[in-house]
Amino acid sequence: MPLNLDALNKNIEPVTKDYNWKDAVLYALGVGAGFDDLDYCYEKHLKIIPSFSAAMIIDFFFHAALKAEINLAGLLHGEQKLIFHAPIPAEGRLTTKGCISNYYDKGKDKGALVIAESDTFHSNGQKLFTSIMTLFARLDGGFGGENAPKQEVVFPDKEPDFISQAFPSPDQPLLYRLSGDLFDLHVDPGFAEKAGFEMPIMHGLCTHGYACRALVKNLIPGRPEKLKQMSCRFSKPLYPGIPIKTLIWITAPGKAVWRTINSQTQDIVIDQGTAEYEPV
Repeated sequence: MPLNLDALNKNIEPVTKDYNWKDAVLYALGVGAGFDDLDYCYEKHLKIIPSFSAAMIIDFFFHAALKAEINLAGLLHGEQKLIFHAPIPAEGRLTTKGCISNYYDKGKDKGALVIAESDTFHSNGQKLFTSIMTLFARLDGGFGGENAPKQEVVFPDKEPDFISQAFPSPDQPLLYRLSGDLFDLHVDPGFAEKAGFEMPIMHGLCTHGYACRALVKNLIPGRPEKLKQMSCRFSKPLYPGIPIKTLIWITAPGKAVWRTINSQTQDIVIDQGTAEYEPV
């Protein structure tokens, strides 16, 4: 069944999510936090990892996929941009409103891109963050649309200013999925095999959470509320249990570029990363 092009610019039904400090801590544990990041894991002085926002709107991701009528067997998270307007409180209700803002055709054998944009508001009335998601529909290309414009991030020709190594568990997806992304690709070996993978793969947003922790730790230590923007492209799948490194280059005051690599193969698993922050 072809993509539903009639859904373009039409509002997706608002998505609501109630959460509390336990959800924030569960997310933190799911992206590798522990005693070294106790402020993310202990309710006494709880701080919220900014990328928690992406996990809290995963239902919007799937609402957009269903609205676009993507073949779910070929669905991957292609890119993610988050713009943070206010710190995320430790509890409350989130309401996310948005639409599909564009379709791009990479070709019959290369798939399609579905862009979904949204704003998320807290029950206290604050707009907390804006999300721009790219849904990669691997099996839905060739509908005759335009290809996406080239947007390349320039990386400095020097060694990174920071390198953060992390060691996801072989069981990491089983923990991360409890934050809301229950897609079979990350848990069901049979589904993963039918989708072309050897085994269930890491959630892209799980690896994204590891990267966010690395950005905060190195650029704005202990001040996650100072992160103002984070964007990236998910470029290659990662299997659970494989160590990763996040490489960070400062490019200007309050600006950085970054990527995350597979430490075993040196393959880039998240690329084209940018970050903006208030220096401390």
